[in-house]
Amino acid sequence: MGARGKVKAIAKGAKSLKKAVNVESGSVLRATIQAGKATPSPPLGPALGQHGIQISEFCKQFNDMTSNIKEGLPLPTWIKLRGDRSIDIKHTMPTTTYFLCSAAGISKGAQSPGQEVAGKITLRHVYEIAQIKQTEGTLDRFSLQNICKMIIGSAHSLGLEIVKDLDPVEYEQFLIEREKVVEEQALRRKEELEAKYLRMKEKEAVKV
Repeated sequence: MGARGKVKAIAKGAKSLKKAVNVESGSVLRATIQAGKATPSPPLGPALGQHGIQISEFCKQFNDMTSNIKEGLPLPTWIKLRGDRSIDIKHTMPTTTYFLCSAAGISKGAQSPGQEVAGKITLRHVYEIAQIKQTEGTLDRFSLQNICKMIIGSAHSLGLEIVKDLDPVEYEQFLIEREKVVEEQALRRKEELEAKYLRMKEKEAVKV
């Protein structure tokens, strides 16, 4: 088991819902909801209620249909209100990037993949993610081996190193040091943007 535990266990810490429930065309609502944990509480309940959706009915239907999925896993969800006031719910699994970052215990990938290591995951993490992704309709025609190869490619594009085993203590120290690097990168990026803004203002002043 890696420093942050298995992918399924890590999902417990995910947020229950994005700040807003987005409205698409045709009265289709889009939200990210934790599997098995839909409740009438804000922001989900009020957001659905203002569109005429029976909140208790939705929560029961969503929780029942996601009962076979790891509880707490954030699922991109689409909700359509039919003419007879019934609802149609569809959801997908989280993205591969979400699973990889969760397994590595990081919030985002490397700024320069190939030049820095943003995090590390084990081969077991890759296998577990592949098992989850194989249940999706878009990947069910691929073998588990091929899905693992795809996931490894995605991991490399995020700057993740794939190892056989992880020492929890050593990896925790790595994450602490990595956080410092990320903060330094963010500071440099902020300084670059500020410098660019000042140059732009100086050019505008010269034109005047």
